[in-house]
Amino acid sequence: MPELRLGTSTGRWVVAATVLGSGMTSLDATVVGIALPAVGRDFHASISSLQWVVDAYTLALAGLLLLGGTLGDSYGRRKMFMAGIVWFAAASLCCGLAPNAPFLIAARALQGVGGALLMPGSLAILQASFAPDDRSKAIGAWSGLGGLATAGGPFLGGWLISAVSWRLVFFINLPLAAVVLAISARHVPESKAPGPVPKLDVRGALAISGALAGITYGLIGASASGWTSAPVLGPLLGGLVLLGLFIWAEAKEPQPMLPLNVFRSAQFSAANAVTFVVYAALSGALFLVPVVLQEVRGYSPLESGIALLPVTVIMLALSSRSGALAARIGPRLQMSVGPLVIAAGLLLFTMIGNSGNYATTVLPAVLVFGFGLAINVAPLTATALAAAPAEHAGIASAVNNDVARAAGLIAVAVLPVAAGITGDSYLHPAMLAHGFRVAAVISAVFCAAGGVLAALTIKNPAPEDCEAATPSGLHCGLDAPPLHVPLRQRLRRAVS
Repeated sequence: MPELRLGTSTGRWVVAATVLGSGMTSLDATVVGIALPAVGRDFHASISSLQWVVDAYTLALAGLLLLGGTLGDSYGRRKMFMAGIVWFAAASLCCGLAPNAPFLIAARALQGVGGALLMPGSLAILQASFAPDDRSKAIGAWSGLGGLATAGGPFLGGWLISAVSWRLVFFINLPLAAVVLAISARHVPESKAPGPVPKLDVRGALAISGALAGITYGLIGASASGWTSAPVLGPLLGGLVLLGLFIWAEAKEPQPMLPLNVFRSAQFSAANAVTFVVYAALSGALFLVPVVLQEVRGYSPLESGIALLPVTVIMLALSSRSGALAARIGPRLQMSVGPLVIAAGLLLFTMIGNSGNYATTVLPAVLVFGFGLAINVAPLTATALAAAPAEHAGIASAVNNDVARAAGLIAVAVLPVAAGITGDSYLHPAMLAHGFRVAAVISAVFCAAGGVLAALTIKNPAPEDCEAATPSGLHCGLDAPPLHVPLRQRLRRAVS
């Protein structure tokens, strides 16, 4: 196995390939929300169709992410990374050419499959290819450059939508994919886990994918058919049964994609419970905010992207410091206070429908919301990873990522219905503004509950076990991958 150095030409090319590859998914995640109003107008789509444009991607990604990581470890990380790039690009082309909403939804699901293949590979390639003393630097460079991609996504996406069409949001992935494939074929070394190829847990992957699909379909369908109708109850009950079968299958499987013994750590279970509650609140609200900015405030897609840019800037500036503070004093305070600050920001978002300018009605919410995320995200991710046994570090990262995505999947399905945003009401500013205020309050209450849950369940280390540290390489996006090894080791010693 080659041990690359970051200072070499090959090392820099490898970082570039992984940054651009994972950046495709980050860019897609940030700009699709801004494109939703334009998609809805073009296709005369209901709010449930827009929910599926987001959830079809998340559903496929969440259901197959663990399997994607296993495929890379077993058959070659570069091979699966490149296969994911090709798949994602082909699906993006289908999205851009979509003639109607159902076709776009199906193409978005295919995008999720590609994302599940390429996302685990991007970080695993760095972990496997670089020399141990350069590994954290490479992952730090990947995280920082990935954060810049996340920051630029709303601006680029908004400009493309305003200047030409929402379809360019998907077409932009094609030249990026070509560049990534060319770099990967020439410079990225192949690697895979040592030993015999393990049996793939296909049964588990199908069970969890079916469970999430059934639950999501039932929750979204409730807005049109009612909670007691057969088209809603059938998928919900089927999804719950499949979820039970997934847990049973993982307990019986000799080589499960989700070893259930990782949940024996009370700290790991608690951190993931907090992740689910907080990320549900975040995802549900952020699904609606770009729509409200455009349909209620009259912002263009570009203006709505720029309006939310301070959130990413704040996280870029403060996430590393927040992680360093958690390493010194323990994560409990920040994981308790952060969700309360986010909740305050969500309550301030209720002013979006009021008269006034950006500085008085939108910016206060964006700033408070961003500070809350900076306080909470890095300690939350690090605690979940540090609480798992060392041999399950990769699984712990995948589980935490999947928990966050599943929370978003369910929240996007439930929150509009709970707030009374159904049918084409999102196209009527007064109705949408009223529904969004309800949704923002619901999200704020849910997020505050996450802070209370953290205060009751997260443990702090003993003072003598804490070490002062200034970590680098913390990912500043909501889809935070693993922190690099030194900080994770410090936090593991702190919470064990």
